[in-house]
Amino acid sequence: MITESDFDAIRPYKDSEVTGVIKRLLTEEAFIRFAQQLFPGFSREMIEKAISEVKTINDFQTKFIVLLAQHIIDNTTKGISIDGLDNLDPNESYLFISDHRDIILDSALLNVMLHKNGFDTTEIAIGSNLLIQPWIEDLVKLNKSFVVKRNVTVREMLTCSKLLSDYISYALNTKKSSIWIAQREGRTKDGDDRTQQSLLKMLQMSGKKEFAKHFKSLRIVPVAISYEYEPCDAMKSLEVYLKESDEGFHKTAKDDLRSMIKGITNEKGRVHFAIGNPISEILDVIEEMDDSRDKFKALAEVIDYRIHKNFKLWPDNYIAFDIINNSNEFSEKYTSEEKELFLKHMEKKLGTVEGNRKRLDEIYFEIYANPVKNQLELSKPDFIPES
Repeated sequence: MITESDFDAIRPYKDSEVTGVIKRLLTEEAFIRFAQQLFPGFSREMIEKAISEVKTINDFQTKFIVLLAQHIIDNTTKGISIDGLDNLDPNESYLFISDHRDIILDSALLNVMLHKNGFDTTEIAIGSNLLIQPWIEDLVKLNKSFVVKRNVTVREMLTCSKLLSDYISYALNTKKSSIWIAQREGRTKDGDDRTQQSLLKMLQMSGKKEFAKHFKSLRIVPVAISYEYEPCDAMKSLEVYLKESDEGFHKTAKDDLRSMIKGITNEKGRVHFAIGNPISEILDVIEEMDDSRDKFKALAEVIDYRIHKNFKLWPDNYIAFDIINNSNEFSEKYTSEEKELFLKHMEKKLGTVEGNRKRLDEIYFEIYANPVKNQLELSKPDFIPES
């Protein structure tokens, strides 16, 4: 019989572990400095007092994470919205598979919106490559995060993937906890959101049932996250540029930590979440396909179709599309003032970035233009019956 102790290597912390973890965090100078960066108006004493009052996982989320997220919303956004929650049952657990734009915020802001609307918060999949310090691992595991092992050997990957798959199924169906996981490893750098079939193959590893029955038991819900201004757009542009121009370029752990902080502190404009319907009946159609590879491809196409269709397009997206295509196709979707503001924002973000400015501009525009391109090219997969 599978129990939670089988997943000690990757699972989030339990209430019984919270007090000890909090004591460790309060001795970590790096954690205190990190918290002071997030809450610049708070003194060290105020932060230590707030953290020391945490006794349970729910305490940590409501007294720290929800307050942090609300602080981010109030200070770096022009508002956050969500639709589609009426597709869900607050008493059910779901596997939210979403596009991935920001290391921390995608799941953190979704959890705030779920909390505000009477839903339990999700457990969060996070790559081990981001746990660059022990205090970061403590912090995210307090926030209901479980670890996805990265940078392991092929043999280890098989074992790690099976453990991860088993844990997700266990969390959904035994713990009755919802899960958030990105549709791909790492954030999309160019705005072209695509589900990796390897993710779906990992999820299938816990299934002793046929394809459709297993994926129905996971209750997959596609989620489209859209930022008016991507908080790390300039950093993504530089990363893509360096990968093109510097064969020796490798992103460092320090880069990831910087991205986390910039994602939290940089302006985002408006933010929207679109929650899709749980994927269910179409799985019976996919089940009839002969080749298992076709099944995974088909399920990825369904998730992508729903994310692309539900993605909220802002004026910035249309502006970037028109600029990169040298057209006025969507000029009715934005004003000249909005275009000027977008270009000023780009200049502010890319102004200090070194490199070929023409190419950097192109990469930057692609981040915002590709969601428009995906909606223009949107076509329902041919195996989905017309409704």
